[in-house]
Amino acid sequence: MSSISLIRCARTVVRAAILTLSLIVLLHGVSYSCACGCNVFAVGPRWMMATTTGTVLSLQYNYMNQYQNWSGTGTISPDLNSDKQIRTNFYTLGFQSMLNREWGVMGEVPMWTRYFETIDDDGNLASVTHTAIGDVRLLGMYTGLSEDMSTAVMFGIKLPTGPMDLSLLDRDTEIGTGTTDALLGAYQMGQEEGWGWFAQFMWMHALNTRDEYRPGDGLDITVAAHYDGLIKNYHFVPMMQLIGSFRGSDSGSNAEPDNSGYQRLFLAPGLEVNAMGSLRMYVDVRIPLVTHVTGVQLVAPYLTNLTFSIGV
Repeated sequence: MSSISLIRCARTVVRAAILTLSLIVLLHGVSYSCACGCNVFAVGPRWMMATTTGTVLSLQYNYMNQYQNWSGTGTISPDLNSDKQIRTNFYTLGFQSMLNREWGVMGEVPMWTRYFETIDDDGNLASVTHTAIGDVRLLGMYTGLSEDMSTAVMFGIKLPTGPMDLSLLDRDTEIGTGTTDALLGAYQMGQEEGWGWFAQFMWMHALNTRDEYRPGDGLDITVAAHYDGLIKNYHFVPMMQLIGSFRGSDSGSNAEPDNSGYQRLFLAPGLEVNAMGSLRMYVDVRIPLVTHVTGVQLVAPYLTNLTFSIGV
């Protein structure tokens, strides 16, 4: 092996060690115990991982139907939960612009359509559907840790732009949390002949309390492998992800700490299609392998993700 190859290998090992150490530090700081789980869609899409300068626009659609009653690591009787169903369609417009090979910015503007069905205070079955803009995310990116931009650190904030006072919804099922949250993430990519991989995490921490409610910390991690040699020019790229989603307990007098928080591990087979140059489509299904929730909650038996992105 040449000295140049040894140097590149050493750099890759160092970058991977930095990413692993960051994950360990964050995992140590999260009190594993929240509700929705929508932040799991913040990890995984490769459009977020810059490999060159320029701007990428995206449209992401996610679907989650929570109707399984769960406590601890297993299902329970629906009679033990007054909430019956939470069905959500997520539509997210995103952009990423690399100003140079070291610095970039990105943002996400989500819109939710949420159906919520519950037993009201009078003992009657009640339901409501709300559609609104959610909490906007703005992040900066630094990709100067490696010459090929394969290592990046992301940092930014989630703004309290989503509504938090919609009828029938509890604070942990509202479209907006009402809080300003700090975001910190990183990713590492690798490429061999015909194969590739990446690891990514995103951590979220509320910086304030709003109307006696503070959402728990969130940490989402993915490790993925993809095969680029299926068809010439990488038009079809099969991918497999292992995704961990962790939520900390909500706090405040308007929170339900005894019935919020979970740890979930998903297996996510997916397919990326590259067409017309810079146009990409990616789809995956996220199947839970392990689910543990605090108290009594509704969970979804699977999650779906569809993303379109294009370089401009």
